[in-house]
Amino acid sequence: MSRKKVPEKPSEPPKKRGPKSTYTEERAAAILERIALGEPLRQICRDDGQPAWRTVYDWMMEEKDFATRFARARELGEDAIAQECMDIADNATNDWMEQFDAQGESTGWKLNGDHVQRSKLRIETRLKLLAKWNPKKWGEKQALEHTGADGAALTVQLVRFGDADNQTSK
Repeated sequence: MSRKKVPEKPSEPPKKRGPKSTYTEERAAAILERIALGEPLRQICRDDGQPAWRTVYDWMMEEKDFATRFARARELGEDAIAQECMDIADNATNDWMEQFDAQGESTGWKLNGDHVQRSKLRIETRLKLLAKWNPKKWGEKQALEHTGADGAALTVQLVRFGDADNQTSK
């Protein structure tokens, strides 16, 4: 039995990419400054003229000093995000809305629940991301207590197997 030969598809030309971004101290410093302010790397890299996020990671592999500075900028950025959470929580703007009747007279103030819930979501999202990115610093702390019954100290009993004194006769 003979097999039919399937014609090969012509290979597609590779997608054209821009020129590989070259590392310069000026570009690196600008990216690090934005990272230190809490801006995510992928957001920075979406801007015109910025390298792809993968290129920045390549720079970290090639430039050890840049990798160290990037890690420090990330720590500062985490602190900036935490401060932003406090700013969101402390900002009560738009938490209350003035209500008006049909004649345009004020009837009082009403809590803007949508705004409050949105602020809560913004804070929780940032805190969860911080906990994922750096669990030692921002994660939930867990404490284990080792106590006996009713909070008493633990007692330890040592038993030796094969010891003639511990064996019973039959």
